[in-house]
Amino acid sequence: MPEMIDTRRRNLVVAAVLLAMLLAALDQTIVSTALPTMVADLGGGAHLSWVVTSYLLAETIMTVLIGKFGDLYGRKKTFLVSVALFLVGSFFAGWSESMGTLIAFRAVQGLGAGGLMVTSTAIIADVVPLKERGKFQGFAGAVFGVATVAGPLLGGLFVDHLSWRWAFYVNIPLGIAVVLVAIAALPTIRTEGRPKIDYAGIALIALAATGLTLVTSWGGTEYAWTSPTILWMAAGSVVLLVAFVFVEQRAAEPMLPMRLFRSRVFTVSGILSFVVGFAMLGGITYLPIYLQYVRGESATASGLWMLPLIAGLMSTALLTGNTISRTGKYRIFPIAGSVGLTAGLFLLSLLDASTSYWEMGAFMVVLGAGIGLVMQVPVIVVQSTTNYADLGVATSGISFLRTMGSSFGVAMFGTIYANQLPKHLVVPPGVDPRAIASPAAVHALPDALRAPVVAGYAETVQMMFLIAAPIGLVALLVALFLPQVQLRDTSRAAAAGNNGVGESFAAPPSNSYDELRKLVSTVVAKSSEDPGSAVLRRSGVDLPLEQAWLLGRVYRASTDDGVATLAEIAEMTKVPGGIFEPTAQALVRSGHLAFGDDGYRFTDRGAEVFTELVRAWRRWLLDQLRDWHEPDQRDFAQALDSFTDELIESGRQLSRV
Repeated sequence: MPEMIDTRRRNLVVAAVLLAMLLAALDQTIVSTALPTMVADLGGGAHLSWVVTSYLLAETIMTVLIGKFGDLYGRKKTFLVSVALFLVGSFFAGWSESMGTLIAFRAVQGLGAGGLMVTSTAIIADVVPLKERGKFQGFAGAVFGVATVAGPLLGGLFVDHLSWRWAFYVNIPLGIAVVLVAIAALPTIRTEGRPKIDYAGIALIALAATGLTLVTSWGGTEYAWTSPTILWMAAGSVVLLVAFVFVEQRAAEPMLPMRLFRSRVFTVSGILSFVVGFAMLGGITYLPIYLQYVRGESATASGLWMLPLIAGLMSTALLTGNTISRTGKYRIFPIAGSVGLTAGLFLLSLLDASTSYWEMGAFMVVLGAGIGLVMQVPVIVVQSTTNYADLGVATSGISFLRTMGSSFGVAMFGTIYANQLPKHLVVPPGVDPRAIASPAAVHALPDALRAPVVAGYAETVQMMFLIAAPIGLVALLVALFLPQVQLRDTSRAAAAGNNGVGESFAAPPSNSYDELRKLVSTVVAKSSEDPGSAVLRRSGVDLPLEQAWLLGRVYRASTDDGVATLAEIAEMTKVPGGIFEPTAQALVRSGHLAFGDDGYRFTDRGAEVFTELVRAWRRWLLDQLRDWHEPDQRDFAQALDSFTDELIESGRQLSRV
């Protein structure tokens, strides 16, 4: 149950965790426009994809672990450790003098980012009352939208006006501010559960994913595809995957239960999530190569020219979410989106030095629109078809597969780029090959020397997008197998607006309880009438709303010794206790409370009325979840009781009494 803290402190905590979420989300994309300059400065162009991939892999593994650690050691400690990891990674990534060092500390940064994504969501759930949480979830969704738009642009601004290193250094002062606020204001909350951590499964999937990513990165560049190194690494990764499946079937609390794949909905949704991640991060990471090397745009301008892709993505994602929320129909969106994704990748393969800006922008809009049409559907459908017991791991599984797709997408785009560049790039006689590693150096060459170099980069980018285009056809084939099912009201409500977009980017809560609580808070926030009034009518209790509300506060204040004072209620609400005295006296006159020298006590009549109010709250909440069809399951029933307690404790805001 959330700790009752005053509004000022709560808003301070929420601002700090939203800033932490923004930092973690920004660093997924902020390096994209800075990558060409990083390569020119540090060398190692064949490994540039790992600047993104190492971050994503580390982030993915930490999102699986950190929720369990938070349950064991408390949210505050895990949040502070996550910020510390992120700051250490940021500082040394900016300090790097080699590509290897940069990649290593990007992984450290990714560990911190994964922790921040999950613990920030959990902290908001801990400090914000359930009735108000939907609004704050909307803020969190907006954070991920802002990060997607601002990341490439900020990376370009730092490159052009300071240094690419400031894309990392900027995190330091902001992160320190987050730490100071967290230490001062964040409540210490421990859960009572003792989760079992699937260390073996996490280690196996981490090693398998890293091995397969190395195969896609090194194959055809560092080593021939048929070399013993690549073949043995591929075989070893497959063995690790088989071992992972074996371990997950026997783990007490598996990170990705194999039973989920018995559902066609989950399997199809997982593949679609993988493809969306593949196309989105691959495109965002490598389009700046074209913009800077071929078009001669500055890093800042290349960030601006990425906006059509982001605009297409965000607009169709919002349209899709709102349409699904209204109609419950979703199957057409991944089918249309897969067509758009395929068309977008193919159109980008036509880009060259003479392509007009209007054509280029239109091509990006098509790709972004295709991604936006698909990306929300997997989570929405899985949340509507999964039993409560598997809700957390199923939602986490979709997020995990999306991030794995992003990792493989960046690696695969990078491999194609590194393989094709030597075939197409012809260094003019008399030009030092090192002099054309930088976009600025390329466009400083005389026209006669620059033209073949630019053409070589253009042909490389064209081939990269052309080879990647069939992934959209794979998505289309898979989307045709996605069935149309009846969506739960909670999933439809969560699909609309910023909530839906944020859900598509953010790391999910770590367990079924937190995931369901997030969905319920959205439904409560979107309720067409005040839940307190509806519950009071349903209960049949003949009391004004403010008196029913105060009964709940008296109950909470009297749990220790059976007596509640106005001073205790004032401490809970941060409102002068005298404001409650007329309402309390009215309850005394009506026989619901008894007043003595030590404070207010429930009478038998008051206890009966409060019991009826609690039952009414539970019935109202069960009505909101009527399409879950799980009222008799013990864990689901316990969650309902907990949500009921949260709603009663949050009560009706005093300003509305």
